[in-house]
Amino acid sequence: MKTELDHLAELAGKGRISRRDFLGRTAALGVSAALATTLAGKAFAQTPVKGGIIKAGLQGGESTNSLDPALNLSQVTYSFGKQWGEYLVRLTPDNKLVNLIAEDIGASKDAKTWTIKVRDGIEFHNGKTVSAEDVAATIERHADEKSKSGALGILKNIKGVKASGKEVIVTLGDADADFPYLMADYHLVIQPNGGKDNPNAGISAGPYKVTVNQPGVRHGGERFANYWQGDKAGHADQIEIVVINDATARLAALQGGQVHMINRVEPKVVDLVKRIAGVSIENVSGKGYYPFNMFCDTAPFDSNDLRMALKLAMDRDEMLEKILRGYGSVGNDFPINEAYPLFTAIEQRKFDPEKAAALYKKSGHSGPVLLRTSDVAFPGAVDAAQLYQQSAAKAGIKIEIKREPGDGYWSEVWNKQPFSLSYWGGRATQDQMYSTGYVSTADWNDTRFKRPEFDKMLYTARGELDQDKRKAIYHDMAMLMRDEGGLIVPFFNQFIDAAATNKIGGFAKSPIGEMMDGYALGECWLNA
Repeated sequence: MKTELDHLAELAGKGRISRRDFLGRTAALGVSAALATTLAGKAFAQTPVKGGIIKAGLQGGESTNSLDPALNLSQVTYSFGKQWGEYLVRLTPDNKLVNLIAEDIGASKDAKTWTIKVRDGIEFHNGKTVSAEDVAATIERHADEKSKSGALGILKNIKGVKASGKEVIVTLGDADADFPYLMADYHLVIQPNGGKDNPNAGISAGPYKVTVNQPGVRHGGERFANYWQGDKAGHADQIEIVVINDATARLAALQGGQVHMINRVEPKVVDLVKRIAGVSIENVSGKGYYPFNMFCDTAPFDSNDLRMALKLAMDRDEMLEKILRGYGSVGNDFPINEAYPLFTAIEQRKFDPEKAAALYKKSGHSGPVLLRTSDVAFPGAVDAAQLYQQSAAKAGIKIEIKREPGDGYWSEVWNKQPFSLSYWGGRATQDQMYSTGYVSTADWNDTRFKRPEFDKMLYTARGELDQDKRKAIYHDMAMLMRDEGGLIVPFFNQFIDAAATNKIGGFAKSPIGEMMDGYALGECWLNA
C-alpha cells in the first residue's frame, strides 16, 4: 500500500489528479479519512517554483542525432523532443490517455474512421496557431511509405488523412480500437505543416524553444512564454541536456552538482548512490527490456535450431542477479510482460546447456558466433555479453564479443548488424509494440522476424473487440515469437534514474519510461 500511496502523492504533486480523486483513491486503499486528508495536504503542498536552469546528464546521445522527431532513436533525442515538442495525446503513468493538442478523438462504429478535434489557441514557437492542417500533415509525413520515421510501422494501417475545419479525419484499412494510443508515440511531434518543409527546425508547441543543438554534446531550450499549459510545465527559465555516455562520469556530474538528474544508473552502484547526501534513486518497473537481437534472415541465425540453441544457452536467473542486481524480472524471449493488460503467462524458458549443445550441433554451424555490444546499449551491457559468453561456453558454443564505440552504435550497429545488444522502452499496447518492432514491414524490425502468419494474427487482434479472444491471439503470437523468433530477452529492466531531490522538486516516477517518460526537465522545478 505504501508504494501505491507514494504513487498517488507523486501524481498529486504534479497536478495529474484532483484532490477529490486523491481522497477517493486513498479511501479505496483503506486509508482513514483523517489520514487521507493529512496526506492530501502534504501532497498538494508541492507548488512548482518558476525560474533558474535545470540540467540533466543523459546517456543516449550521438554526433549523428537530428532534431527531426521522425529519426529519434535514443534517450537524448527522446527527452529533448518532449521539451520542445507537443503531441496530440499523452500516456499517463497508469496507462491512460490524456488529450493535448487533440481536444477529442472519436471513432466510427466499425473503428475504421477516426475524427481528431484540434484544440483551439495552441501556438507554435514561430507564432503560428496549430491547425488541423498541421496535424494532418504530421500524420501524413510519418505514415508515408518513403518515410524514415520510427513510427512508420504503427501507421501502415492508415489509408487516408484529411483536414476539415478544426477536425482531422483518419481512415484505416482495418479496424483498430487502439488507434488513439498510437498517437502517443514519441516520434509524432506536431510540427508546422507536419515538418514537411524543415523537419529538423525543432519547432513545435512544447514548453521550451530550442536554443542549443549540438548533437552528441548538449541541447538546450528557453521557456516558451506562450506555452498553452504553462502552469503544468516549463517551470525553469532554461533547460539543458548534457550528453554523458560514460556511467561513471554521469554519476560524478550529479554528485558534483554539475547536473540535477541523470538516467541509466547502473544497478551495481545503486547502493552507493543511495548513500550520497541530497540524491535519491528513482527506480520503477515498467515495460522496458534489454534484448539480444538475431537477424532471422542472416546466416547463421537463419537456422531456428541455432537461434533456439542460443536462447537455451542463456542463464537468465544469473543474468538478472549479476547484471540487474534484482532491479528487473526474468524475460521469456518475447517483448511483453505483465505490465500489459492483455498479457498471458507462458512457461518460463530455462537455461539448458545440454539441449542447447544438441541443437547447436544439429544446426550445422561451427566456429564462433559474433556478438556486438557497447556501454550505451544498456547499463551493464558489456558485462552482460561477457556473462552470456560464459554460460554459452557450457553448451560448447563460442561467443566472440566485439565492443563497439558508443558514438554511432545506434546508427551503425543496432538494426544493421546481425547479432547485437539493444534496449526497448516498451509501448502503450501490445499491438503497438509488435507493430513497431516485429511485424514484417516495420523499419524497426531489428530481428528481421518476418512471418505472414504472425502479421495476420496481429491484424486480426487489432480489429477484435472481444478482449478474451484478443488475449488468446496475443498468447499465440507470443508463443510463435518465443519459439521461432530472433529475440532473446534475458530480462525486463527497471528504469533507474537519480535526482538531486534536495535541489529540485516534482520528480514523479513513470513506468512508461525513464526520466518521467522524458518529461522530467519540463515538469520539475528548482526548489526556492
